Amino acid sequence: MAKRDYYEILGVSKSASAEEIKKAYRRLAMKHHPDRNKDDSTGSEERFKEAKEAYEVLKDSDKRAAYDQFGHDGVRGGPGGAGGFGAEGFGDIFGDVFGDIFGGGRRGGGGPQVFRGADLGYELRLDLETAVSGDSVTIDVPTQVSCDTCSGSGARKGSEPVKCTTCGGVGQVRMQQGFFSIQQTCPACKGAGTMISDPCEDCHGRGRVRKTRTLSVKVPAGVDDGDRIRLSGEGEAGRNGGPSGDLYVEIRVNPHKIFEREGANLACEVPVSIATATLGGEVELPTLDGNVSLKVPPGTQSGKVFRLRGKGVTTVRDARQGDLFATVAVETPVNLTSEQKELLEKFDRSVREGGEQHSPRAGGWLDTVKRFFERISQ
Repeated sequence: MAKRDYYEILGVSKSASAEEIKKAYRRLAMKHHPDRNKDDSTGSEERFKEAKEAYEVLKDSDKRAAYDQFGHDGVRGGPGGAGGFGAEGFGDIFGDVFGDIFGGGRRGGGGPQVFRGADLGYELRLDLETAVSGDSVTIDVPTQVSCDTCSGSGARKGSEPVKCTTCGGVGQVRMQQGFFSIQQTCPACKGAGTMISDPCEDCHGRGRVRKTRTLSVKVPAGVDDGDRIRLSGEGEAGRNGGPSGDLYVEIRVNPHKIFEREGANLACEVPVSIATATLGGEVELPTLDGNVSLKVPPGTQSGKVFRLRGKGVTTVRDARQGDLFATVAVETPVNLTSEQKELLEKFDRSVREGGEQHSPRAGGWLDTVKRFFERISQ
């Protein structure tokens, strides 16, 4: 009896991707596995073996190319023709298809596992001016790097790691639990697939050493507190040839003596004398671009907020300049001389004689208090 086409068996087209082929086999394997079809009245075991044979050919790019060109003759002696269905054969194919579900799939065609290096975090403190303008900053980062003495192998110079006898160099061991075959990291070699019999004297067999690296970080203009800069590949070195992790530099902006920042806007407090607040005038107001003159109208009260457009900052997300909000703080004189106190008392009497004409807020407040006590006494 002629064999059925492998693509037809799995129900996929000849242009199907490797992932589509895997999904199709997974669906058929779950449906026709012998453990789920004890009586086998529908021929499930044969269908399972047929699907397994098709998948083992089509999952391999070389075998698939040979099959596409020569058909079944191109893959004779392959897994379907010689292996058949058995506990060991099923374990291999099942682990390959479903291993990723349990996080234990083999990598690199069954070789030892490779491990990506850990990501690292670094807190970079900046003053407001640097955060606003941007700069290149040098930082020292303690991290794990590949050992130069043994080139990351962990073995003493002149020797080599030996194959792990527990996992046979695979880096994983398989546990069969009924229907499921679960792959786990080898407890003996921790997934490396090799053991160090003669460890490197510098890294003591770990393949990595702790070292402080000096890096240059380009801080973009407009960064704010809590922003993160990612330096790809600058984290800890990987194991078994795995890629390095990343370094995340978190920005922390130091408190400023004058300004508070919120996004693109700045805020500050401006002390103003009683005379200037009363009579009006001009005060020097600092900005990050230099001093500007702020015109204070006569009768300005403490707490009055002036908005200076375009005197704020930009952010990394928006190039538009924010505003500066200046809050007036009328300053009470201290350490007065006798003459100054006498003049102030004379001035105060004169103001009080004018009543609400000179102190509208005080007069209104006293009226409010009077009405309040009248209401609660009723």
